[in-house]
Amino acid sequence: MLEWRGTADERLCYMTRSELIDILAMKQPHVSIKHIEQGVKNIFEQMAVALENGLRIEIRGFGSFALRHRPSRTARNPKTGEYVMTEEKFAPHFKPGKELRERVNESVMSKEEN
Repeated sequence: MLEWRGTADERLCYMTRSELIDILAMKQPHVSIKHIEQGVKNIFEQMAVALENGLRIEIRGFGSFALRHRPSRTARNPKTGEYVMTEEKFAPHFKPGKELRERVNESVMSKEEN
């Protein structure tokens, strides 16, 4: 299941792919784990392919995934202090939807009150 990692102040919680599959298997006992694993794998693969092709992914009530352009810039190597130019790149970006933002905020706020 979900495991809290780090200090209590960090409030970080991670869910791995295998934990997601286990949760789905518990909620859908009539579906084999192999089918659930394949479904999860296919969903992530199709999302990656869409982003590779420059498409935006929107899941209503959850959020959207898109590419953000990162221009080249001057950076500093912390080990040597040398200045280097980084290459421009595109990075995946997730923007949570309104429903997800509200749901997360309510959940975190109620945990802080307890």
